[in-house]
Amino acid sequence: RLVAQEMARVHAIHANGSIPKPILWQKLHKYLALVKMDLSPKVSNPSLHPDMPSLEVLEQELAWMKETLSQLGSPVVLCHNDLLCKNIIYNGAEEHVRFIDYEYTGYNYQAFDIGNHFNEFAGVKEVDYRLYPSKETQLQWLRSYLQAYKQLTQEERGARGAAVSEKELEALYVQVNKFSLVSDRGWHLWG
Repeated sequence: RLVAQEMARVHAIHANGSIPKPILWQKLHKYLALVKMDLSPKVSNPSLHPDMPSLEVLEQELAWMKETLSQLGSPVVLCHNDLLCKNIIYNGAEEHVRFIDYEYTGYNYQAFDIGNHFNEFAGVKEVDYRLYPSKETQLQWLRSYLQAYKQLTQEERGARGAAVSEKELEALYVQVNKFSLVSDRGWHLWG
């Protein structure tokens, strides 16, 4: 609940009237270009990387993800983009959390930032996808997030009330889980 509320606070920081563009696709293309540069001479020997998709497959996946996910309607907001456990500081005395390590921060899709955070539940060095949050856990988290986000963004416009409908909750759940796939692929390319 505290992480959800803090993420909502960061996401509610606006771009001073400008319409921000997501950094996601630019970053992924940059990472793919680096992979191409580093692996192109080695890819001709399939025994070097038996589990790695070909560069052509990676390019096709990236194009498909961009086309598909860009149409989901996830708002572009200020995102942390690297919210793993080590980047969350809990203050038990004051019952709040703060985020650190903002080197990947930039405007991105709201659902990407949340999906990336959910991916981090599985770990970094020793990855166990059984730790990815269950649907029930995600819905609880997303409800806390949406309540805080709506309250913060509606207050700016003079509106009140942060009721979250089941339709809004389900839509965000679907967006988050689709964007978690591109988050996972992005960290593969980064690695």
